Amino acid sequence: MIIYEFRVKGKQTQYRAIDEAIRTSQFIQNKCLRYWMDNRGIGRYDLNKYCAVLASEFPFADELNSMARQSAAERAWSAIARFYDNCKKKIKGKKGYPKFKKHCRSVEYKTSGWKLSGNRKAITFRDGKNIGTLKLKGTYDLNYYDIKQIKRVRLVRRADEYYAQFAIDVKVQIETEPTGQAIGLDLGLKFFIADNKGNTEPCPQFYRKSERQLNRANRKKSKKFIKGTHPQSKNYHKARNRYARKHLRVSRQRKEYCKRVAYSVIQSNDLIAYEDLNVKGLVKNRHLAKSISDAGWSTFRQWLEYFGFKYGKVTVAVPPYNTSQNCSKCGSKVQKSLSTRTHVCPHCGFVEDRDINAAINILKLALCTVGHTGTYAWGDLPSWAIGAILSSNGESLNQESPRL
Repeated sequence: MIIYEFRVKGKQTQYRAIDEAIRTSQFIQNKCLRYWMDNRGIGRYDLNKYCAVLASEFPFADELNSMARQSAAERAWSAIARFYDNCKKKIKGKKGYPKFKKHCRSVEYKTSGWKLSGNRKAITFRDGKNIGTLKLKGTYDLNYYDIKQIKRVRLVRRADEYYAQFAIDVKVQIETEPTGQAIGLDLGLKFFIADNKGNTEPCPQFYRKSERQLNRANRKKSKKFIKGTHPQSKNYHKARNRYARKHLRVSRQRKEYCKRVAYSVIQSNDLIAYEDLNVKGLVKNRHLAKSISDAGWSTFRQWLEYFGFKYGKVTVAVPPYNTSQNCSKCGSKVQKSLSTRTHVCPHCGFVEDRDINAAINILKLALCTVGHTGTYAWGDLPSWAIGAILSSNGESLNQESPRL
């Protein structure tokens, strides 16, 4: 499954129609969630049947394509199923009880309600929302694929423009020549990654470099906000949009950087070991939360696992416990604080950079546990490879285009 993303061009009336379709999809998703709360024990197909009831009860819901309504119901069921799975697994902390959506940014169509033009450069939506024909702007050619291979079409609203995503059912696995190399990676804040061979990649800190501009744009937005006024002025919404576009640019820079580094690592090695970090728990540290979020560790891991699956490379996630404390030469534990950047072992006299020492320990753990369930090269499919549903609300998992 690959996802191609195109920028769509249309008139302002068409953009307003897309916004109305997104609001309708959000309404159906929330209604399905309320229906599940009031009738515990119902399943996925009960929510799909409930979409027909909503269409007969609300005229604006009937205007949306029937399969688009079913996609909204599937989004609600996805949150419900995730909650059930977390309860069964007895994970610690919150189980992710489904919540009502307030700010959806996308509407998803299945195999009906849309039609591509003859040259595949435009798409026409044919439901009651009157979106009409939108031009597709992008570098990819949809003529290589049969219409039946396109399983989903999603319209996404972002701060800068509107986009169309196509989920295409094709084989993404590519055979490559083995390199005979194995590598251990340590993710950090001083260096983005450090491997067991002593190579390091600098941490770009895109957010830190743009923080002054972001704060300035945020102040300008706040000055135009009038408390108690509804709706806010046009100047406020313009300032809010400028602020959102700056954040979007930083996000894209970070994701492109993670994609480039992950691709380079995968192409150079047959086995890649990395830490199974609990990023969600690490960002609770108020002193390091901003730096950890700016580093993009989770994004890098997603791309690493995707490219590993695509090119048939083994990616192994190992427990991070004491990888920085243990000596990679003799195995003794050398306690040191986070500010201590050099590993000096008093037992064997081994001296090395803290991150490189951790990378050597990570590789050793991976070689002892090859076949660990953390690798997707051994048949455990990641979330983006299961089914044709585009996961994440409004976020693209674009494995081929420059937008993740």
